[in-house]
Amino acid sequence: MPATLIRNTTVLTMDPRSGCVRNCDVLVDGARIVDVRPGIDAVDAQIVDASDMIVMPGFVDTHRHTWQSLLRNTAVDWSLGQYFAGVRVVMGDLYGPEDAYIANYIGALECLDAGITTLYDWSHNNNSPDHSDAAVSGLRDAGIRGIFGYGNANREWLPISELPTDFADVRRIQGECFAAKDGLLTMGFAARGPQYSTLNVSEADFRQARELGLPITVHVGSGHWGFNRPVDQLRSRGLLFPDTVYVHCCTIADDELQMIADSGGHVSVSPEVELNMGQGWPATLRAISVGLRPTISIDVTTSVGGDMFSAMRAMMAAARSQVNAKALQEQRILDKPALSSGEVLEFATVAGARACGLNNRVGMISPGMEADLILVDTNRVGMMPMNNAVGTIVECASVGHVDSVMVAGRFVKRGGCLLNVDTRALRARVERARDGLFARAKVPTDGTWLPVPYLGGTAAEIASPT
Repeated sequence: MPATLIRNTTVLTMDPRSGCVRNCDVLVDGARIVDVRPGIDAVDAQIVDASDMIVMPGFVDTHRHTWQSLLRNTAVDWSLGQYFAGVRVVMGDLYGPEDAYIANYIGALECLDAGITTLYDWSHNNNSPDHSDAAVSGLRDAGIRGIFGYGNANREWLPISELPTDFADVRRIQGECFAAKDGLLTMGFAARGPQYSTLNVSEADFRQARELGLPITVHVGSGHWGFNRPVDQLRSRGLLFPDTVYVHCCTIADDELQMIADSGGHVSVSPEVELNMGQGWPATLRAISVGLRPTISIDVTTSVGGDMFSAMRAMMAAARSQVNAKALQEQRILDKPALSSGEVLEFATVAGARACGLNNRVGMISPGMEADLILVDTNRVGMMPMNNAVGTIVECASVGHVDSVMVAGRFVKRGGCLLNVDTRALRARVERARDGLFARAKVPTDGTWLPVPYLGGTAAEIASPT
């Protein structure tokens, strides 16, 4: 494969030593970036004119239940309790292996189309070994960089579960699919934790995952399910490991966030889902206050869109609105925002790569890093004039502006179109799978299905909004 020279562009390197460089070139050879500077002269390189583009690292989504792609937009008007009732109680067990494959395949393609080049796939519907194999295959066939987070079967997730994890299948998947440690896909363990299982089951899960060398991710502070001090429970058993990613953290206490920081853990914030489904205020500012650099995740496309642009804006607006509301009450005028656009972009790239254990490979545009890049087209009316490049990405850009995407030096999207994807045939296949799934569930697909909320594991009551 010839080298690729991306020429005369604005580069958001996300490297604090370089920052934003205008009229810059990026030289990619094989899977890696070999040079980043103006005026690179590369003989025999494929030239990409990016004079109307912003080039930046691919986004990192640190938590997405990709298998739910077939349920897209079904839960737009659901609370978290309704989500559990509809997705867990009804839909989860109805998935076949083919459903798991096509959902993960289209979900990973959705990420690539939107400039998300690294995905932490929170795969918690592995109802059989065939389901597990199919889920991995869907990611691999899409060509995304990712972590397959093995997360139990559907039946093991309704809280508070005493069912053990099928670690025989965990070991099998690890040995058969992830023997190599340096491929595009690696493996982690998506634990139920004390919100969704007993503490004894949680300890068994965490210890066995560590014995297998698998990094752990776990939900904590998820609305009403997060009031039982899950982080403190894990601490009581010595289970706060330094590479663990804690998802949501909305309703955990401040001292529990400090425990995460002290242990060297990471936080994944899913701002749009958290705001819409009643999980609580996103923990962005509270995480920052204890020294954490939060990451950003989409969570579920059952309820929100699957792109990082919307998630960044939701995170920034939520954080600023919390502080702005207090300032208004106190009759104060702020001299700077609670959260800057630069911080948000860092959380969507550098911090995400660090939480995934990939910060030595992706997240920045620097020589020696792997070439996971996105090219954002600024030659649109709503992007003119392009002044502040960071602000342009965070506040103006959308999936439609993502012109090209590169993963490990290979283009997977050019000219606004995914490469080697027959969209018409794919849509027919996806709709067949969707139709079969909803027919088995005996529920409509048009948004009129409103499940009665599931409240197991909480002290909550069902109440209509006033």
